[in-house]
Amino acid sequence: MIAVVQRCSRAQVSVGENIVGKIDFGLLVLLGVFRGDTKNDVKFLINKISKLRIFNDHNNKMNLSINDINGSVLVVSQFTLCGDISKGHRPSFINAATSDEANRLYVYFIEELERLDLNVESGKFGATMDVQLVNNGPVTFVLNSKD
Repeated sequence: MIAVVQRCSRAQVSVGENIVGKIDFGLLVLLGVFRGDTKNDVKFLINKISKLRIFNDHNNKMNLSINDINGSVLVVSQFTLCGDISKGHRPSFINAATSDEANRLYVYFIEELERLDLNVESGKFGATMDVQLVNNGPVTFVLNSKD
């Protein structure tokens, strides 16, 4: 499982003309689910993301987590993160989880974040979405549950 985690001043995701998820200061998480990923991969990423000290303290040092700042999280499914572009010029998605499996783990990921009493918003799984982001910093990390 892979997650691109971006610290943001604000972010929103729309399907067509409808905003389906919107947050102020917090994290935008783009989530890709690989074939063979399990709930253990979700738990690994949730533990890492919830404790990442990537928000500035009063000394302007990255010392605070999403919990410390009472921030929000916007989670957006993005199967293209599982694309393999090592050969040729057209991505292969053979390593991506099936839609049913990816959706099940995506929903579980959101539920696990909510269990931490975080304000969580999300995109719409499987939809074509427009994501708007004001990346604060910019601060962006890529996390892989297999690393």
